[in-house]
Amino acid sequence: MDIWPGSPYPLGATYDGGGTNFSIFSEAAERIELCLLTDEGAETRLALPERDGLVWHGYLPRVGPGQRYGYRVHGRYDPAAGLRCNPSKLLLDPYAKAIDGRIEWNEALFAYRFGDPDSYNDADSAPYAMTSVVINPFFDWVDDRPLRIPYHETVIYEAHVKGMTMRHPRIPDDVRGTYAGLAHPVMIKHFRELGVTAVELMPVHQFVHDSTLAERGLSNYWGYNTIGFFAPHNDYACFGTRGEQVQEFKAMVRSLHRAGIEVILDVVYNHTAEGNHLGPTLSFRGIDNPAYYRLVEGDPKHYYDTTGTGNSLNVRHHESLRLIMDSLRYWVLDMHVDGFRFDLAATLAREFHEVDRLSAFFDLVNQDPVVSQVKLIAEPWDVGEGGYQVGGFPPLWTEWNGKYRDTVRDFWRGEPATLAEFASRFTGSSDLYESDNRRPIASINFVTAHDGFTLNDLVSYNHKHNEDNGEGNRDGESHNRSWNCGVEGPTEDGRIIALRERQKRNLLTTLLLSQGVPMLAHGDELGRTQHGNNNVYCQDGKTSWIDWDDARQNEVLTEFVARLTRLRAAHPVFRRRRFFQGRPIRGSNIEDIAWLRPDGRQMCEEDWNAGPAKTVGIFLNGRGIPEHDDLGERIIDDSFLLLVNAHHRPLAFTLPDSAYGRSWEIVVDTTDPLLAHARRKQRDAVAGGKLRMQARAMLVLRRQY
Repeated sequence: MDIWPGSPYPLGATYDGGGTNFSIFSEAAERIELCLLTDEGAETRLALPERDGLVWHGYLPRVGPGQRYGYRVHGRYDPAAGLRCNPSKLLLDPYAKAIDGRIEWNEALFAYRFGDPDSYNDADSAPYAMTSVVINPFFDWVDDRPLRIPYHETVIYEAHVKGMTMRHPRIPDDVRGTYAGLAHPVMIKHFRELGVTAVELMPVHQFVHDSTLAERGLSNYWGYNTIGFFAPHNDYACFGTRGEQVQEFKAMVRSLHRAGIEVILDVVYNHTAEGNHLGPTLSFRGIDNPAYYRLVEGDPKHYYDTTGTGNSLNVRHHESLRLIMDSLRYWVLDMHVDGFRFDLAATLAREFHEVDRLSAFFDLVNQDPVVSQVKLIAEPWDVGEGGYQVGGFPPLWTEWNGKYRDTVRDFWRGEPATLAEFASRFTGSSDLYESDNRRPIASINFVTAHDGFTLNDLVSYNHKHNEDNGEGNRDGESHNRSWNCGVEGPTEDGRIIALRERQKRNLLTTLLLSQGVPMLAHGDELGRTQHGNNNVYCQDGKTSWIDWDDARQNEVLTEFVARLTRLRAAHPVFRRRRFFQGRPIRGSNIEDIAWLRPDGRQMCEEDWNAGPAKTVGIFLNGRGIPEHDDLGERIIDDSFLLLVNAHHRPLAFTLPDSAYGRSWEIVVDTTDPLLAHARRKQRDAVAGGKLRMQARAMLVLRRQY
């Protein structure tokens, strides 16, 4: 087979209609062979004929979409020097747009013999490895375009592609658990009715199921174990894995966009599935180990690890940075996604040992005309020293606000001395973001996420129950800031069930009416339970999948969430673009926000510092929004009064004087989700009137006049 010189750019396999150009970076290589594989397993090896700089390349006419391929890299194998080339290992293309097959764990995948880490293993890994696939890059996007929904109008829904639909009775069996399943009309209808504007997908980059999990009959369900940063995960494909997964993913994005829903990807650029120095040789390690991985200074045999997974990508090296940036641009330009959530993003900021918010990675993102324009969300921590960086990312970025999660959980479970911080988190966490001119939208607010208890389990369990993970219940967070309301796990006690449902509504109301950007965890609106397991990373089954039969029993909760998102969308006072100032509004002595005691008077310093304080009224002045609409008109909204009682006892709340409002309408009552009995309270909702509140409850009132 003739191979032409081809081009060094773009990297990867690029089909042009007449053939395919293959291009791969490696400074460590002395020779690179392109390996073409047939369905029967036969392999044709062709040495790449050209090398420009550090890029090896060649062009094959008449080779097109569906062709499976890999690389064999010839070079120095000297782990003590950080070099791990081994041509007996068939390697994935780091720029592969699609990947076929699954890893079949075998000693041949490793560069050493088991039991002797210093040995050299020349067994051929091809029968057990995954293969790269040439794709057809052409797709009819019709009129699809980026949605660019502003952050302050965004409601994020964190979802797992497989877990969302595997048990949905109205989705065909062969479509469940796939990209096509997520784009099914019944799912889009659910998202729209719920008020979701963005779906944040847990990892869909091609990932590997760890050998240790496979040995226990488990799998890497969450997918935080990437091996292909350009390839959609093939297990989520309905129509095929020889490039069809790319077309299916694009069709999913197009369908969600047509429904007005953005697609955000949870991406894992901090490490790969190759693990530590004892891990398999699947791709990067065998191509150019020191370029792609951060090695321990003075001991390059071992990997510098701030992720807890064995390795960290070398963001100090230009090629690792190029890989990340090329991947991000590809998913925006070719796959049309609308943003990214960066797993363990603090690792990407570690040019040296400390976290540096001005590192090269952030400079590149900031100046990139494509990536800088989409949503960029950081998980602002890693497991390394100084890795907890909530509030420490550059202005272009938003952050998962872990302090919001912790404070809101503590407040509603009745922890003392949490009221002052609750007030800060509810109003957008200005203490974290205002000092460097960031705005409330910098805070991605969440109470639950994939990592930890579901909302149902947060109010049903004091302790994790992870025995099925096979790790002796040692895995997962032990300090969950949860409260079981009196009984661990399921109960038939009606009082406890009612309290748990009220606590769910309290948490959801707080989340969706806080300043910042709310994020819901998939299935929380449906009462999803993991039966006390707070770490279902390896549970690919009924424990982790949404039970849509249970969903029918939680229709009241689902509608309650939908009403909250509609309320938020209709009223800019709940989604301000600037922080409250606590100053009087022009022409009035009433501030843009006021904090009230149960007697209707304004809070004073002593009230905030009182340890047992768990009750507050929050007045949000709709005339105090310092923003203008697209026509330049000042935004005027209704004013609202939120009465919050996290105390274990009921109380009577005195409404403030008529300067705040003479009459009020109850629009949310967490003790009465359908507002069936709200009218009984309306007659008391006047200036100076008293509203009796149950223990652990929340009322939202709108000023009528």
